[in-house]
Parts: sequence; structure tokens; C-alpha cells
Amino acid sequence: MSFLITSVSWVSLILGGVFCVVGAIGMLRMPDFYTRMHAASVIETLGAGLILLGLMLQAGLTLVTVKLLMLGLLILFVSPTATHALARAAMVRGLKPLLAPEEKTPSKP
Repeated sequence: MSFLITSVSWVSLILGGVFCVVGAIGMLRMPDFYTRMHAASVIETLGAGLILLGLMLQAGLTLVTVKLLMLGLLILFVSPTATHALARAAMVRGLKPLLAPEEKTPSKP
């Protein structure tokens, strides 16, 4: 059972690190503010969430696990709220999203 918990925790830690790297690359390569903000939310939810899960599995049933769980809940509630506020502030300031050019042909026949 110990080997199974250790294996699952390491898989979670590695996947969390992969999501953090993919999100960081996305933040560098995306063309506009809104898509970059989406890449940042991938880092916050999937990357940090999986890393915290892996750390909780490594810690076992201790006070450290409770603290990590509280940190995860804080990220879970605050991150979407902050992202929404940031996107709304950008829209109010007039920042337009980068859209694909409209096609001249209708999409429906």
C-alpha cells in the first residue's frame, strides 16, 4: 500500500510540474491578454492542484496535510475570482480580444 501511495504521489507531482511548464510556455507564446490569462489559470488550477495533491499524499495524515488542503481550497476559490476580476477590468478598459478574421463565405448554406 505504501508503494501505491508513493507512486500516485510522484505521478501527481510530475503531472503538476508538466502542467506548470506547459502553462508557462503558453503564457510566453499566446498572442493576446485573454489567452495568456487562460494559460495562467491552467498553471493555477491543474499545476498547483496536482502538486498539492502529491504533497498531501507524501505527508500522510498529519497537520501538514490539513495546511496543504487549506492552501488548495484558498487557491480553488480565489483564483477564478481574481481571473474574472482581471478579465472584467480589461474589458471595461477597452482591451479587445484577438479574434480570427471573419470569412467572406457564410457558415450555413
